[in-house]
Amino acid sequence: MGAVTFPDPKVINFITQNVIPLRLPHDHKPLADQFRVKWTPTLVTLDTEGKEHHRTVGFLPPEELISSLILGRAKIHFDDESFAESLKSLDALLKDYPKSGAAPEAVFMRGVCLYKTTHQAKPLKDAYEKLEAEHPESEWTKRAYPYRLL
Repeated sequence: MGAVTFPDPKVINFITQNVIPLRLPHDHKPLADQFRVKWTPTLVTLDTEGKEHHRTVGFLPPEELISSLILGRAKIHFDDESFAESLKSLDALLKDYPKSGAAPEAVFMRGVCLYKTTHQAKPLKDAYEKLEAEHPESEWTKRAYPYRLL
């Protein structure tokens, strides 16, 4: 990723404005053990307390890296029950990177965030229908499958 992804101007801009990056050798002790790094590259999204919320393993091209980082930010807010902030990140991801590998999980999470915000089942069913239409083979479509009955 050092030759292709990290030097990309969009990646540089996104990282500069949105994250605090820390790059370590895959065998750095004790952090490699603490964060269970077994393959390189491994990207771990942490909150300000150092708690992991998202992880990717393997090469990501620029657009996929950015969408993965946005998803990581959404997960931090989701786990903190800051659903409005999570929705902002998810909406941005789905607007700017609708074909990314992170998009199906973002659709799923968006439905869950809206459910947790409104306590209405409709967003869950809507998420399933969008996943079925746009990402029929995704694991997130399979996970949302029960929502079709709502």
